[in-house]
Amino acid sequence: MLPTTKIHALSPQQGDAELLERWLRARSIGRNLPQPAPYRGGLRLDTNTPEELRRYVFAGPTPEITDIAREIHEPHVFIKMIGAPALLASLVPPRWQLQPPGYLMTREPGRSPVPSLPPGYWLQVQTEFPVTTVRIFAEDDTLAASGYGVEYEGVFIYDRIGTLPAHQHQGLGAAVMAALSGAQQSQAAQRVLVATEAGRGLYTTIGWRVHAPFSTVTIKPPF
Repeated sequence: MLPTTKIHALSPQQGDAELLERWLRARSIGRNLPQPAPYRGGLRLDTNTPEELRRYVFAGPTPEITDIAREIHEPHVFIKMIGAPALLASLVPPRWQLQPPGYLMTREPGRSPVPSLPPGYWLQVQTEFPVTTVRIFAEDDTLAASGYGVEYEGVFIYDRIGTLPAHQHQGLGAAVMAALSGAQQSQAAQRVLVATEAGRGLYTTIGWRVHAPFSTVTIKPPF
């Protein structure tokens, strides 16, 4: 059983650390990854995939980021931090390269909209608590869009929301988000996701707000 954490009166960075840890733990559950472990003021997650050996995640700038970055010379290791990209880049050696910006986003708990689909699509929702999978199919039963939600320790996170190129700009992403929200068991749970630049545009139109920038650096493999 995973440990529980109570949130009392916290400083902004402490509050971010709690939110970030809950998001990362829920994400690990949804992706069948090991749980992150406390590590030098942040969290370490050993993903052990070809694309990502491990990641270090921090709620804000700290000297430990610099120490860890100096020790690592191998590719496929990521350092992630709540904060502006330029700030993270200033903490690591030049061999580390910034990745496209991300955004930690939240939405207040509350009633969920009813998914609205254009003609020619149908929706499938499957929940094996704490994970919910939503898929939208076209008339020929080919997958058009999908996404995952995980409810854990007072948060409900949204993950891997995507629409195939042939089906974009029809509101399918918003329909996936609405269907996931409808599967949320505790309406008091804080809704959380990490968005790309493109995703941020979609989510802000349906009531989400940017809580903070979420920046990433890595060492790219040699060609």
